[in-house]
Amino acid sequence: MKKFFQFEELGTNYRREFIGGLTTFLSMAYILVVNPLTLSLQSIPDLPDAMRMDYGAVFVATALAAAIGSLIMGLLAKYPIALAPGMGLNAFFAYTVILTMGISWQSALTGVLVSGLIFIVLTVSGIREKIINAIPAELKYAVGAGIGLFITFIGLQNANIIVNNDAVLVGIGDLTNSSTLLAIFGIIVTVMFMTRGIKGGVFFGIVVTAVAGMLVGVVDTPEKVVDSVPSLEPTFGAALEPLFNDPASLFTVQMLVVVLTFLFVDFFDTAGTLVAVANQANLLKDNKLPRAGKALLADSSATVVGAILGTSTTTSYIESSAGVAAGARSGFASVVTAGFFLLSLFFFPLLEVITAAVTAPALIIVGVLMVSSLGKIDWNKFEVAVPAFLTIIAMPLTYSIATGIAIGFIFYPITMIMKGRMKDIHPIMYFMFIIFVLYFIFLV
Repeated sequence: MKKFFQFEELGTNYRREFIGGLTTFLSMAYILVVNPLTLSLQSIPDLPDAMRMDYGAVFVATALAAAIGSLIMGLLAKYPIALAPGMGLNAFFAYTVILTMGISWQSALTGVLVSGLIFIVLTVSGIREKIINAIPAELKYAVGAGIGLFITFIGLQNANIIVNNDAVLVGIGDLTNSSTLLAIFGIIVTVMFMTRGIKGGVFFGIVVTAVAGMLVGVVDTPEKVVDSVPSLEPTFGAALEPLFNDPASLFTVQMLVVVLTFLFVDFFDTAGTLVAVANQANLLKDNKLPRAGKALLADSSATVVGAILGTSTTTSYIESSAGVAAGARSGFASVVTAGFFLLSLFFFPLLEVITAAVTAPALIIVGVLMVSSLGKIDWNKFEVAVPAFLTIIAMPLTYSIATGIAIGFIFYPITMIMKGRMKDIHPIMYFMFIIFVLYFIFLV
């Protein structure tokens, strides 16, 4: 087992990988609650039952998709990167495709399935890997730093330290709120652990914060430990129904937009996540991601599996960086994460303990670790500094990893050409320039 996962080469062990895998699970366990709530449109009253996906079935599909996707990533690509239905994509699935466009959730699942199959073709052909390896090092570092700022912003929001402000967009929240105070306590504790160089400091910060929350009554103690597993029948295989019952409904402009959006966001969110997490774990070699093809195949396969089970696009999770910060370096951590997702099917009541206030400190601290890649960018070269800066700043400000990448990739050829460095631009980057311009024209 140690030889298979290259423990000696990566300087890791079972304990570090287990703590890393568990930390990743705890950091992304919220999806087990958020995804079913989103896809079943629980926040929208007076909807016909036919428009709502079954909450219990989506919960099971979410857990299984995450477990299977993480397992494939761990065993095939051997990366400490976990997968689950993606945030943002699930909101697009529910509120745009189903609620606004009026497309049935079964057809929406078909769109996810088709995008996953296209991804597999692009991955097997090597196109996805070539694109990732063609991205210049400066932009890869910028993507990592931008995602760091983005997830820190999410953590600050989850903790209600940063809140909406109609006058200036964002502002500081109510720091006397009990949940916010718990998150602040968690940040301080985690910073203390990390400053002292304690291995698994992020994980122990989550544990201490959760226990403290229960002691002061901010975090509820679970009423149950084990509960029955809901049925998957309402959603399993529903993605295949439109293919056989109403194939004509799939050949519309609306469905084309749906599939292209799923394709675009997943492609570049995944690319950004893989590069960022691999960079944080020091797994990049010569500015290339080893086994990138296998990692991308794991991601695209998980999307297909998730669609058949009954959930929106399954993708690589940036929260994996929390596991890396806790010590994870190999695919064994992903196998551990997969195991916890399977266990979560039986211990769902315990997930109520892991609130946003508990996980927010982990996201904030991981952001600190990820922006270290800023030091690897040559800010004295303006032609590099501009696209790198725009990539970094656009992610948190637009609340989109993909949009940040798009803006940076548009400006990179422009600044390089004006500097007279046209020959330094990989041909694929010109193609990406055109794609991203069209993206802003037609899809944004």
